[in-house]
Amino acid sequence: MKILLIEPYCGGSHRAWAQGYAAHSCHQVTLLTLPARFWKWRMQGGALTLAEQAQALACRPDLILASDMLNLPAFLGLTRGVLSGVPVVLYCHENQLTYPFPPGEKRDLTYGMINWLSMVAADRVLFNSRYHLEDWFGELPRLLKHFPDYTHVHHIAQVRVKSEVLPVGCDLRRFDSVSAPPSPASGPPLILWNQRWEYDKAPETFLRALCLLAEEGVGFHVALAGRSYRQTAAEFDAARERLGARVVHFGYAEEARYAVLLRRADVVVSTAIHEFFGVSTVEAIYCGCFPVLPGRLVYPELVPSPYHAVCLYDDFEDLLARLRWALTHPDRARTVAAELRPGVARFDWARIGPRYDAALEAVSPGV
Repeated sequence: MKILLIEPYCGGSHRAWAQGYAAHSCHQVTLLTLPARFWKWRMQGGALTLAEQAQALACRPDLILASDMLNLPAFLGLTRGVLSGVPVVLYCHENQLTYPFPPGEKRDLTYGMINWLSMVAADRVLFNSRYHLEDWFGELPRLLKHFPDYTHVHHIAQVRVKSEVLPVGCDLRRFDSVSAPPSPASGPPLILWNQRWEYDKAPETFLRALCLLAEEGVGFHVALAGRSYRQTAAEFDAARERLGARVVHFGYAEEARYAVLLRRADVVVSTAIHEFFGVSTVEAIYCGCFPVLPGRLVYPELVPSPYHAVCLYDDFEDLLARLRWALTHPDRARTVAAELRPGVARFDWARIGPRYDAALEAVSPGV
């Protein structure tokens, strides 16, 4: 089967998803992409640019797999001369209806409507987690009832019927050949922050917890990795100054360094207020980190229920308690981490790729 994969925002996890599936599918996957910048313009104008590129393709695809950053109805209208009748699957990495905005910034409903109309236009809708699917359909009626008439509410059930969960594939096996560097047997545990330095990950909560534990005299080192898109990150700079020699890495880690940090770290922490999947968390658990995670968002899906009580927290005091336990009981934390690893290994592309193939074949049978 010839699959045309369309990603208007091809960077970071979106690029890894597109390239990962292309590399692990049994089908012929052709990528049609645009650079990962100006996300609003990609959702507004990317369809026309990509439609022009699609019209120049040498072969007509058997199926289109498009990410949620595409204005799908516009793209299909602009390519009806060459792609009419081709089945379409929409993959939702995130959505612009429930993604949290920074304080003081008002949500523009235009982009949530693009997501909605794209779902209506698609033959199948895939969400990267059960939490994401339920979050979207829980908020959708509020969006549609905002408008004065012809609110489309009767379409919600139809779209939900054609929606399912298909996790993001992760290139986990690339870490298998990376060995953890030797560390002193008596050295303190290493905590890893490997998420973006952005408001939706709430790093100030994590850094406040670290400083309080340091004041208590709890022993630890910390690696503050993850990408920052800001000119300055004042909360990270302040924490670095307060924590001093406890900070063993500061700033974005390139691939080789990142792999070493994953293998070396003992604990990974999230304080996110938004997460639809959590690739960085999956990578850390796969590499042996004990996870300290919110008991909400997607995280209960990543951690099996028997481990929720030890790994997931409810509030800030609970975060401190879970983190304190992991740092003061390193052997038991390592045992739990080892038990969690097989559960996240299911997200490796070697396992997820065939699931994508089967899901797409079901939309385009007989090809």
